[in-house]
Amino acid sequence: MIGLNSASTACAEKIKEESSKFYGLNVEVGKVIVGQENIIEFILIAILSDGHILLEGIPGLAKTTMIKSVTRALGLQSTRIQFTPDLLPADLIGSLIYSPKTQEFETRKGPIFSNLVLADEINRAPAKVQAALLEAMQERQVTIGPNTFKLDKPFLVFATQNPIEQEGTYRLPEAQVDRFMFKLLINYPRKSQEREILRRVPDVQVIQPVLSQEDIFSTRALIQSIYVDEKIADYIIDLVFATRIPEEAGLARIKPYINCGASPRATLALQHAAKAHAFLKKRHFVTPDDIKAVAYPILRHRITLTYEAEADGVQTDEIIGHILGTVRSP
Repeated sequence: MIGLNSASTACAEKIKEESSKFYGLNVEVGKVIVGQENIIEFILIAILSDGHILLEGIPGLAKTTMIKSVTRALGLQSTRIQFTPDLLPADLIGSLIYSPKTQEFETRKGPIFSNLVLADEINRAPAKVQAALLEAMQERQVTIGPNTFKLDKPFLVFATQNPIEQEGTYRLPEAQVDRFMFKLLINYPRKSQEREILRRVPDVQVIQPVLSQEDIFSTRALIQSIYVDEKIADYIIDLVFATRIPEEAGLARIKPYINCGASPRATLALQHAAKAHAFLKKRHFVTPDDIKAVAYPILRHRITLTYEAEADGVQTDEIIGHILGTVRSP
């Protein structure tokens, strides 16, 4: 049985009290967004875990509206950047502008200086823009001329990409893809949900802020105190190593399909996200179900498949399903 730390009772009461505040966010976002509760939950987990998100879905599934709605409900500032092949790093981070009045160069900050940056169609930007965004995502800072500027806190990148249109796009570098905590797949709504969409006016102005930046920071600190048993830590490590050396986990049949397994960043992401998931479920300790709940969006973009997998029509989520079904949980 998973053990609990000595301060578990006090921690449990505090978590139950604080997690209740976040249910109001679902109510507010639900005024505009129909369905997609699972996606909204993962967006909230990413915010509480200080992680970036890669959203993948065809146009018209309200990805932009969803981000705007969550941002407004959290009381954060957001900017939207439309990524295009002719975008320059200066268009993203800012540049030095010469002022004839002062006869000096002045720093003009770009749209990346915001709490939440929506990078729309991120795979349309060239390599130099991707490199500038990579520094911002990893270091939480940008360099303009000789000066380095810290970005606002919290700072998160929510990027979208279209999975079906490849013309005029640039493949995201593996180093950048790995820096996204989640890769979320947005699908079509059900018939009943689409009928409800017809009845609603998608105006984010109807959403009222239910939380503040201070709530986010205090909740992040509280989440750090959530207990992770050694058996849970071993389970996380076993899952990640199964993506690298599947034959040692009794998964020799999937070895020909995996070219590269998940990095140590996936190990950290599984623990951080599982803690946030446990918090939203009003628990002060992590269970194997928390790990399984966040495993797919954390691992699906970190496992590189072989050409053999592509030829056999094997998807990354199938590989993850085999791993979760084989690796023994505590």
